[in-house]
Amino acid sequence: MQAPRKKQSGRALLLVDGQCQLCSKISQFVIARDPKAYFRFAALQSPAGQYVLEAYLLPPSDLDTFIMIEDGCCYTKSEAALRVLRQLKGLWPLLYCLIVIPALLRNVVYDWIAAKRYGWFGHVEHCLLPNADQRFLLIEEREEAAPYVK
Repeated sequence: MQAPRKKQSGRALLLVDGQCQLCSKISQFVIARDPKAYFRFAALQSPAGQYVLEAYLLPPSDLDTFIMIEDGCCYTKSEAALRVLRQLKGLWPLLYCLIVIPALLRNVVYDWIAAKRYGWFGHVEHCLLPNADQRFLLIEEREEAAPYVK
């Protein structure tokens, strides 16, 4: 029998393409504006990322999707991005008002950027690791991701 998982509260998990330079820059942007370290990060390609995708019935090969897991709920694409902005310090939470735009329209823009991101920003073969001070924010293994799934 498996021990019950303790649900992770007070933290959110962001899944990003670990080989995308834009995703790496976005992760660093979030870290710089998240003084309470609310967010943890996992590469979609990592065992942790694949575990979360499986748990939320998302395609494991879809690396074009930004995912936020918060309080057992899974948010993707533009909704995930807007929910992240809502948690950051500064004026960034004001952009959450864009949530009133229908998701279909927001995600057209999201998908267009996602399709062009490698051409614009490049990609790397391996996940760009955070610096030593940020290492605790990175989740790599399935067991570390378990508290974030429902």
